[in-house]
Parts: sequence; structure tokens; C-alpha cells
Amino acid sequence: MSVMHINRANFQEMVMEAKKPVMLDFWAPWCGPCRMIAPVIDEIAQERPDVLVGKVNVDEQPELAQQFGVMSIPMLAVIREGKVVSKSVGAKPKVRILEML
Repeated sequence: MSVMHINRANFQEMVMEAKKPVMLDFWAPWCGPCRMIAPVIDEIAQERPDVLVGKVNVDEQPELAQQFGVMSIPMLAVIREGKVVSKSVGAKPKVRILEML
């Protein structure tokens, strides 16, 4: 599955009502570490059909970034049944990201 682009309009349906765990990547185009982990996030989206993977551009979706308490990016959050079950800030190797799931 490919990475979903999450915004305020589709957040409720795609994240909060999802039947699978959702991993959100809070990022911005100007963020070097965000660009570093982007290929890893794409790989996880392709390799893990049991998880929905979404990206939230914090410049375009400041309300969602605020809702999740994003202070630094990249920030990853895993949501299960509408609840945040894990968060991670900063670039991490793929194995560490997969451990969040």
C-alpha cells in the first residue's frame, strides 16, 4: 500500500476510524532528517499491509501538528483504535521504527 497524505478533511476517517494501526509521519519539505527517513516510511508502507502509513505536512496542517503536540520533526506516532500508543521524535533506523508497531 502507498503512503496516504493526511489532512484535516480525511483525518477522522483515515486515522481515527481505521481498522488497522496507523503510523503518522509528521514532516516538512525543508526538514533534512524528514527527507532522510522518507524512503524508510515508503518501504514500511509497501512491506506492511497490516499497517496504514500516513504523512502529515506540518506546514500545511498546523492544527493536526498541534493536536499531536508536535514540537520537533520528524515525529512518528502510532495510533490504534483512535489512541496514540507510541511516539518517536527524530530520524531513526528502520528497525527502531518497526519496533513502534
